[in-house]
Amino acid sequence: MRNILILLAIFIIPSCKTDLDLQPVSSVTTDNFFANSNDFIQGTNAIYNDLLRYPDRLYNLSETRSDNLYAVSDGGVRDWEGVNDFYNDLSTNAYMSEAWVTNYNGIFRANLVLENLADRGNLVTDTILRTRLQAEAKFLRAFFYFDLVRLFGKVPLIDKTVLAAEAATIGRSPVSDIYDLIISDLKYAADHLPSTNGTTSSADTYATADRGRPTKYAAKGILALVYMTRSAPTYSMEGPGLGLNEWQQAADLLNEIINSGNYAFLSSFTDIFSYSNEYNKEVVYNIDYTSGASPSVGASYPGILVPDTYFSAISKNTQGGLTIRPVSTDLLNSFEAGDIRKTFTIQTGYTNTNGQVETRSFLKKYVDITKVPTVTQDWSINFIVLRYTDVLLLKAECVLHGASGSQGADVDAIVNQVRVRAGLTGDKANVTLAELMEERRKEFAAEGTRWHDLVRSGLIISIISAWITSEDVQNKIQTFTPDYIIYPVPKSQLDIAPGLYTQNNGYN
Repeated sequence: MRNILILLAIFIIPSCKTDLDLQPVSSVTTDNFFANSNDFIQGTNAIYNDLLRYPDRLYNLSETRSDNLYAVSDGGVRDWEGVNDFYNDLSTNAYMSEAWVTNYNGIFRANLVLENLADRGNLVTDTILRTRLQAEAKFLRAFFYFDLVRLFGKVPLIDKTVLAAEAATIGRSPVSDIYDLIISDLKYAADHLPSTNGTTSSADTYATADRGRPTKYAAKGILALVYMTRSAPTYSMEGPGLGLNEWQQAADLLNEIINSGNYAFLSSFTDIFSYSNEYNKEVVYNIDYTSGASPSVGASYPGILVPDTYFSAISKNTQGGLTIRPVSTDLLNSFEAGDIRKTFTIQTGYTNTNGQVETRSFLKKYVDITKVPTVTQDWSINFIVLRYTDVLLLKAECVLHGASGSQGADVDAIVNQVRVRAGLTGDKANVTLAELMEERRKEFAAEGTRWHDLVRSGLIISIISAWITSEDVQNKIQTFTPDYIIYPVPKSQLDIAPGLYTQNNGYN
């Protein structure tokens, strides 16, 4: 998919910042652009542009929000501090606007492609390609909406391109309505996307050049996570959890991925993240990056949790990480002796160019110091959104919640398999949900899952409250309440049409 990324860097549908950032492209572009198959391919490729900073968002709004980091040390001058400290005035935080605007830009682009496929899809004479493009657009629209729901709860439901004036009249829809569209889109994608990558394109196989686009198993995996998230507690708020019982639906989808034979549990943990092994059998879905393109379609996420002084210390170009976001003592102490995941994931101190020893640790899972780009934030490494180990552990979670399976074969055995690969003993028995979440924490640190895992588990209030008590030696973190499970609506959106939205509880 490298050539696709370069293409979308050139073909980015122009838009102007207006209400909801859903301003349609000019009439010349919308009315005349989609004239042949290649135009529809380019239009679909453009949707992927709004995935490029998704990993950064996971780092900023999930990893940093969680008990994995204690990022409170710079006197309120960095956006991430308010996220980590549970400030109630985050509506003007740049991360909020980025999450809202970028996701809605992606939704607009997906809607634009879907509308034009409905109106003039016959211009795509290859019916297999036409169906695939529709499935890709639906997958991506669902992906963007799922991100919005997990971050903000209720959001405007827009499944068509709209004019600015109309956008300013659309209020926030109930979370259940947003989920209805997400599920419908993902089911279509699961039914119509190819199953795998190959050498030539067919109804069930992507060509080599299209490697990296979502497969039907990627759609099934995200849909399983949707069902699991809907099954989370409501916490008496309008957030991502609906208190349903859809663990079995999720488990069924996860078993389809496991039984497909397309994926495998790699014997080496470090090989999963190797720059020379990006499309390995662990990867169910990833976001592709390539360095050296102009405009850039390289990744910025590997370096944003790494302080610039570290790259200077190893004589490499700085990558925009600015100052350190320290790993929490709680995360550091959670690893058992001999766990290779700790040394691979965490840099435990370094000596800067002034000869000063920095004793605080930071996350560096995707950083290969031999691959640091000469251009800032232009890394080539793909980001794994969903991998096979995640599928296995999510299945174990479903079983603990009552889905079909056994404690020994489908929970304990999976956890022990993960532990043995990490260099630990494989003798865990009667694994509880809390223990499973702790194993996930160590396995997926620096992959952006921790906050969403805690919300889904129902353990977030007790775990975060206990963490604050033990970790907050600087007394900077605010008391955690369920209101802070989601984020505030950005003030920029509230100001567009005063009174259209109400702010989420707990925020100014």
